[in-house]
Amino acid sequence: MARNNRLVIPEARWALDQMKFEVAAQLGIDLPADGYYGNMATRDMGLIGGNITRRLIQIAEQQLHK
Repeated sequence: MARNNRLVIPEARWALDQMKFEVAAQLGIDLPADGYYGNMATRDMGLIGGNITRRLIQIAEQQLHK
């Protein structure tokens, strides 16, 4: 099955990576320095992804209320 995971705005990759590291630090999850996440627990990655999604929704809601 083909996946389309390319970013609509490629410049956003840096901001998303920063958010990933911030969320992981807040949750006490150590991310591998080499960038390979294959050995990470699915639960941990899900927690990080879920929190990132939650933050992005909060940011969008704040933008809508302005």
